Amino acid sequence: MDLELTAAQRRVRDTAREIAMGTLLPGYAARERAGRIDPAVRRELGGLGLIAPELPVELGGRGTDRVTTGLVCEEIGRGDVNVAYLQVVGSLVGQILVANAPDLAREWVPRITAGEEIVGIGLTEPHGGSDAGMPRMTAVRDAGSWRLEGVKSLSFATDAAAVVVFARTGGDIRGKGISAFLVPLDADGVTREPYPDVGTTAIGRGAVHLDGVRVPAENLIGAEGAAFGQVMQGFDFSRALIGLQCLGAAEQSVDETWSYVTKREAFDRPLSTRQGVAFPLAEHETYLAAARLLCLETLWRKDTGRPHTAQAAMCKWWAPKAAHEAITACLLLHGQYGYRRELPFDQRMRDVLGLQIGDGTAQIMKLVIARQRVGRALAP
Repeated sequence: MDLELTAAQRRVRDTAREIAMGTLLPGYAARERAGRIDPAVRRELGGLGLIAPELPVELGGRGTDRVTTGLVCEEIGRGDVNVAYLQVVGSLVGQILVANAPDLAREWVPRITAGEEIVGIGLTEPHGGSDAGMPRMTAVRDAGSWRLEGVKSLSFATDAAAVVVFARTGGDIRGKGISAFLVPLDADGVTREPYPDVGTTAIGRGAVHLDGVRVPAENLIGAEGAAFGQVMQGFDFSRALIGLQCLGAAEQSVDETWSYVTKREAFDRPLSTRQGVAFPLAEHETYLAAARLLCLETLWRKDTGRPHTAQAAMCKWWAPKAAHEAITACLLLHGQYGYRRELPFDQRMRDVLGLQIGDGTAQIMKLVIARQRVGRALAP
């Protein structure tokens, strides 16, 4: 693995850093108050090629490698960890459609990469949480179409134009008989329920209720009954992106804190001259750097066709945790000033905390790692 970025990767990274620092960071708190990401922000990112750049050029992507996508998530996360989730979901849904539903990809992926529309991912159900292999949502063939019944929790529930959902089409065995569908959210029978979350409010997380919603037969994604095996593979990619999304917010917090402690004085000396201040920051610098390398290695493995399921699970449980701990330390090192709402630390803490839950909890990720190591029969 070559750790030196190419000229093309540096250009994309620098473009993402510029918009993160110039546009996103100043509006971070305002987007929380508004409870949404303004569509103009999406379109600006799309126009710069910063949403799912790894997707094919003919579908509106830039045809980059996945490492480049990770760099974008990291840099956008510095400015607004919530906006970075546009990249994560755009890449996850985009690759699912490209790999499993070419006709749907031609219709929807250019709109995703341009920032014109959001297509969410509906795997989790309110009753089941991490038990995604036993959905209660059902899909039944009906007069040349599919009729769907059930509820899904998802990010961008308030703003998404469509959602990819997983529904049972046969049997009752965990992980079997599950199919994926693309459901436009302006269809008859769709209602949306916003969640009053602690953080990530700009993402607009909530539930989507499908009450007898009909979708055309061609909205089936992949083979009937095989979605859990086929489509779930894409989550290895998104887990590494989430890691970098969170690390970006933590890296920005550490940078801001180093700057603060070199200027703030106590007992006639800068705070940075105190071991109790400098050493915790040095520790978090180390943890963040290590987690970042793990995430980049995972994306490199994806690019080069190497196994990366265990590494992706490591990214997902560890990077958000390391990021949250670093941001908490940064708040504390700012003292009473850091505890005030003028600074971004409390919002970053709450936003990153949510990503220790969504898209796979630490317990699930550790189970994945154990199974990759010793096999299902010998793992918990």
